[in-house]
Amino acid sequence: MSEAERALLAKQLEQDLLQLFGSPILNINQLQRALNYRSIAAVKQAMQRQTLPIRVFELPNRRGKFALVKDVSDFLANQAFNKED
Repeated sequence: MSEAERALLAKQLEQDLLQLFGSPILNINQLQRALNYRSIAAVKQAMQRQTLPIRVFELPNRRGKFALVKDVSDFLANQAFNKED
């Protein structure tokens, strides 16, 4: 898979996630679904252990952690790209 194909896959994944969740920002529940974690507790444990492959952040005056759809789609495309080699 070439870099152009990887970028195209990332863009398609981003569009799919945007359509599915309706926002460029994912909360923990949505992140759990997008990355196929078994439970929200598993996502929180990965965050605590710093093994979550996506950068999460806080928003002012909002509870919880959030991630960008772009980061999730780039990660998934990179994983698909790396596995084909």
